[in-house]
Amino acid sequence: MKTPPNTKFTGTDNPRHLRAIQALMTRPQRREHLDMIAGCSNTPELIAELRRRGLHVPCERVPDIDRDGRTIKRGVYHFVESDRRKVNAWIRQRDAARSTA
Repeated sequence: MKTPPNTKFTGTDNPRHLRAIQALMTRPQRREHLDMIAGCSNTPELIAELRRRGLHVPCERVPDIDRDGRTIKRGVYHFVESDRRKVNAWIRQRDAARSTA
């Protein structure tokens, strides 16, 4: 799914979303790693939820070797620059709303 770069991120209070967002703000993350970080077993659906909320979150398929020594393509999710800007804007807006409450 392609999310237009000018789509606003609507935010979230879901703990799994927040853990995934924090990890993706740090660096690209393998799908399996995001499962552990977010505390879920279906990262593709979690990413789909973030996309429906206005983020792009592409998944690059990178060459890797699995535990059996076979060549595979592993999914690695990352934020594009527009995702980072949207998340930072949302955090500023959320924090400002909290400070006035």
